[in-house]
Amino acid sequence: MTGSPVLSSFGDRLNVAVIGSSGGLGGAFADHLENGATVATVARLSRAERAATHHKSRAFRLDLRDEDSIATAAADLKRSVGDLHLILVATGVLHDGDTLQPEKTWRSLSATALEEAFRINTIGPSLVAKHFLPLLAQNRKTAFAVLSARVGSIGDNRLGGWHAYRASKAALNMIIKTLSVELSRRNPHALCVALHPGTVETALSEPFKAGVPRDALFQPAHAAGALLQVLDGLAPDASGNVYAWDGARIPF
Repeated sequence: MTGSPVLSSFGDRLNVAVIGSSGGLGGAFADHLENGATVATVARLSRAERAATHHKSRAFRLDLRDEDSIATAAADLKRSVGDLHLILVATGVLHDGDTLQPEKTWRSLSATALEEAFRINTIGPSLVAKHFLPLLAQNRKTAFAVLSARVGSIGDNRLGGWHAYRASKAALNMIIKTLSVELSRRNPHALCVALHPGTVETALSEPFKAGVPRDALFQPAHAAGALLQVLDGLAPDASGNVYAWDGARIPF
């Protein structure tokens, strides 16, 4: 992977930011990008700031629940890194102890679970967009991308269940669509998309992976590499949509 031409369609000397870099998939994104021949700087942002271990990487603290920390991180990046060419929001929650578990029936719906899902899956990435989109470089291909999920597709929902997770990801998809309209006016070369990584072997999927066929359960490095290839192949007119790891467009 060393020296691989990651994101070759974006040009060179790329500055990228990975929000949620302490997670399994976020860390895999950052690892790929650090080894990309076209990448100059990788900003790793997470709630538990960790020391940078690669000569291209910089570590910053960002708490998705705290808008002040998001604003501070954006200001720090603008001052110390400059323009960004890719912003990846690799965060999300599906379960969290007794507070949040995927619902199998409407009888399990609770305000607490819904609020938690929307706070992490929708509100947090929206506030990242608010403060980070102005950092995207002008007059060249750039991208703001968030992790969504196929189960957030209203048109693809045939099984029901998982109400809070589905609804929060569907809302995130609408945020991305709406952001893309404004971004296209301000920065015509910029992409704004949501990405579905498939089922990835991380803490998020751990309780549910037993029923997933082995060939459909991806390692984080594989999923991250596939999604970076998808981004590399997208043109600005793809903005505002949701794309799976294999490049297929997922309906809203």
